[in-house]
This record gives sequence, structure tokens and C-alpha cells, in this order.
Amino acid sequence: MEITIERILPAGLGLAHADGQTVMVALAAPGDRLRVRIDRVKANVAFASIEEVLEPSPMRVPPPCPYFGRCGGCNFQQLNYQAQLAAKIEIIKDCLHRIARIDNVPDFEIIGAPNEWQYRSRAQWQHDGEQKRLGYFESASRRVCDVAECAVLVPELEKALEDLRGQMDQGSLPGDSRYFRAIAGDDGVSIMPGVRSPSVGEGNVPEVRRSIGDETYTLTAEHFFQANADLLPRLIDAAIGSATGESAIELYSGVGLFTLPLARRFRSVIAVEDDRNAAKQARKNLADGGLTNVEIANADVGDWLGSAGARQQADFLLLDPPRIGAESRVIGGILQLRPKQICYVSCDPATLARDLKKLIAGGFSLDSIVAFDMFPQTHHVETVVHLSG
Repeated sequence: MEITIERILPAGLGLAHADGQTVMVALAAPGDRLRVRIDRVKANVAFASIEEVLEPSPMRVPPPCPYFGRCGGCNFQQLNYQAQLAAKIEIIKDCLHRIARIDNVPDFEIIGAPNEWQYRSRAQWQHDGEQKRLGYFESASRRVCDVAECAVLVPELEKALEDLRGQMDQGSLPGDSRYFRAIAGDDGVSIMPGVRSPSVGEGNVPEVRRSIGDETYTLTAEHFFQANADLLPRLIDAAIGSATGESAIELYSGVGLFTLPLARRFRSVIAVEDDRNAAKQARKNLADGGLTNVEIANADVGDWLGSAGARQQADFLLLDPPRIGAESRVIGGILQLRPKQICYVSCDPATLARDLKKLIAGGFSLDSIVAFDMFPQTHHVETVVHLSG
């Protein structure tokens, strides 16, 4: 089948129409004329792979990575960087219009990454001990793509990956380790295997320090932290900006990325985090920063909002949920809480749009949107939205 790609969809797939069918194609560029192979059909939507680029889009560039197309890590290397940014704006707009039912999505800016390559300071590498493979899962598969070098890793993590590969070749990696998590700090790299071994027990994962703007965070590979440190000062500024007041609440607070700057702008802060180790690390980061005006609530966010949260006052509420977004009961708790302002930081435009629809229906108005390209060479994008009640 021959098709022409019209645009990029939220999942990063190219959209085309042919023979009465909607066709979605991986690794395409808007304007590509392609010969494709239909892999599967669901309802009236066909999912296809490229067999031949008959006429390349002006936006298409040669992918520099030798694993591109097999490794599931990157799916935008075929696009020049301006085309990547434009596609991400359209992905966000599409979700806000189609899912959140916002008829007139306001124009907004996307902040590009200072480094299109070698930006990623956090990674998870899959390990196949039997086949001696170390890398990332192949696209739409649980098979490990053996990766000798990764073009999006910061040099410190690339060196750590090389060292792990050397240990694997020598047979000294723990055979039961399914994956390795790693994060680079200002003073080294923290690595944690995915299965406990005698050398890696509770409290034995090495710590690293990471300075972001005026704040310093201590963390380990077991903690979630944003992977693109280059953009974090601007992301924090977009999320919090000049907001000040008596009280702030942060949901899904992690190790305190937003908690520390919030504590310097509000008289009192409550930060809610379900993960015990992350909450413990946040307390350490606050203590190291000399901040005593924060209560860390180690609790499920929905449970907390259903009990203590319903009785709190908040001038400002910030939530940065995982990719699945906020549960319905979390949104319900926020609506009951009625903060004066909300900042929603999202890494998934579809779940963001789903949750915004509920918040707007509950009486909040959309004030501003800004996007950040935290993940160059992929379709993923970070969005910061402000609402007021």
C-alpha cells in the first residue's frame, strides 16, 4: 500500500488515509510518501510498518543511531529537531481538543532542550543474562536490544553502561538481575540492580548529589527524578514562578524537586508522597537545605485527600503525577479542597487532558500552558498547566 503521512499522532505514529482506512505508521515524518506493510488491523484502523520511503518529507533526516527502528527507546530520530518540537505542540493540542473538549486551545510555547543528544541523566537498562544482552527492550517487545552505546545518555551514564557491559562479558553481573537503574549526579553515578543481591541491600544503593538552580538534592538510582537536568531550572520556574502565600500543597512530591523551592515561597507546605524511600529522601533534602516549614505526608495521595487533605487550606496546589495521571478520587479530592491556584505538571498529554476536563468541569479555568522538550528524539513531552478557581 502507498500512502502519504498527514501528521503525527499523540502516540508518535504517523497518520494517513488510504482505501477507506485510517493507517498509522511508526517512525514516519509528516509529508512522507511511503510504501507500507499492514501489520495488524483493529476495527477500521490499520497499523503499518515502512517498507520503502518513496519520497521523503523535507522534515526527514537520517537517524544517527544504529539501533533506531529496533530499540524501543527513541521514535523521533527520523525528524529534524524543529519538526520534533512542532509535532509535540500538535500532540498536546490534539489531546486538549479531543479529550479535554477545549474548543479553542490557546497558543503556547514549547521550550526546546539545550542538548538534543547526550541529555539523559537517568536510565533503566534491561538485562538478559542467558543471551548476554544489555540495553533496552525492542519496540513492542520484551526482547532485549543489545546496546553498546546510546546517543541520548549523558557521558557519565554512557561510561556506566560500558562498565556494566564489561562486567557482563566477564560473567560478573548478578545473573538474576533483570534490569539496572542508573542516575548521574554532579559527583558520580548511582546504579541499582533490579533484583536484590548480597552486595545491594537496603540502604546500600550509592547516593549522588544533583544541583538544580539554587537547590541541591541527594538521591539514588531507586528514586524517580527528572531525566533532563538541563531544563529543570526553567521547568521549576514555569511551575512555581513568583507564586507566594501562606500555604501550598504538593501531590506526588517524590524526593522534593518542587518541594524545596515551594518551601522558600510559602509559609507552610504539605508534600504528599506514597513511596516510603522517596519521602525519607525528601526529608533529608529539606533538612540539608535548612527548611523546617514542610510536612512530608507519607501516604497514598487519594487516601490523604480523602481524609486530612479535605480539611486543609491551600493558596497553591502542585501535582506531578506519574504517566497514568491522577486517579478520579484524586481529582475529586482536589475539587473538594478548592485551592486558589493549581499547577499540573504532566509527562503524558492524554492523561493530562483527561484530568483537565474534570477540573474545568469542576469550576477551574485554564490560565496558561507551556511545554518542555524533556525527551528529545522521542514523542514524549512535559507540559505545565496553570488553573485558577
